[in-house]
This record gives sequence, structure tokens and C-alpha cells, in this order.
Amino acid sequence: MSKKIQVSTTINGEPTDFLCEPNQSLLEVLRDGLNMTGSKEGCNNGNCGACSVLMDGRLVNSCLVLGAECEGAAITTIEGIATKDGLHPLQQKFLEHAALQCGICTPGFIVAAKALLDKNPHPTEHEVRYWLAGNLCRCTGYDKIIRAVLDVAGA
Repeated sequence: MSKKIQVSTTINGEPTDFLCEPNQSLLEVLRDGLNMTGSKEGCNNGNCGACSVLMDGRLVNSCLVLGAECEGAAITTIEGIATKDGLHPLQQKFLEHAALQCGICTPGFIVAAKALLDKNPHPTEHEVRYWLAGNLCRCTGYDKIIRAVLDVAGA
């Protein structure tokens, strides 16, 4: 039996403390420990991007980050993308462009697209496709997702 680790972090702008097992992923902590189910478990090995979050502004797969590694970090999940005033422009454009179907990949795509637009507010289509290459979707065929991101970038 392993000893649980206390972690102090900030999640979506709120100071957060949690206990986790040494081998527990951030994804497990978010979903099972903190009831933040927006990040999805797709592959659980870093290949699909469904669990994407921002950690200190950097895009990471939460299934590959240990909860214990989050000490002092600032985490942004899909739950933290919208504001009290409404949806983030990416969320709105995903709706307008019908850039989602089953929804498993959608949170990861939105978080990844936000990371891109934070770094490069006016990417080319090639840059968007390259940046989102780590996110897999089995439903939409990607074109609507790319169009939604480019629409936000053009606004």
C-alpha cells in the first residue's frame, strides 16, 4: 500500500489541494478525485489527445502526467475555458461549424486549439493542422474542426 501525496495546485484559476497515489495520473485525479469529467480518457497512452489540458500554459496529455507532478502548477482544463460571460470563441465556433459529433475528442481539440491560438493568434491552415495532429477524431473528418479554429483566428 502506497502513501498518498498531498498536492497543492491551481486548477482553472482556483487554488486546489488533492491527495493522490504516487502512480496516479492527472487525468485520474481530475476525473475520479475532483469530479472534473470534461477531459476524456481515450487511449490512456498519450496518442489521442482526448485528455489534453494546459499545465503552466503548455499543452500536455493528462494521462501521461502524474498528479504528483502538478505541485505548484497552474492547470487549465476544458471546464476552465469558458468564462462567466459565456462560451470561449473556440467553443462557440465548434458549435457553429458543427465541428463535433460524439464529443469524446472535442475537449482535447478545444484545449489544444486554445494553446495554439495563445501562442500564435493567426496561424495558417497548415499550422493548425500540424498543431492539432496529436488529437484524433473518428467522427468528423477534421475539416470542420480546422475551419472552426481558423474562423476564431480570423476574428
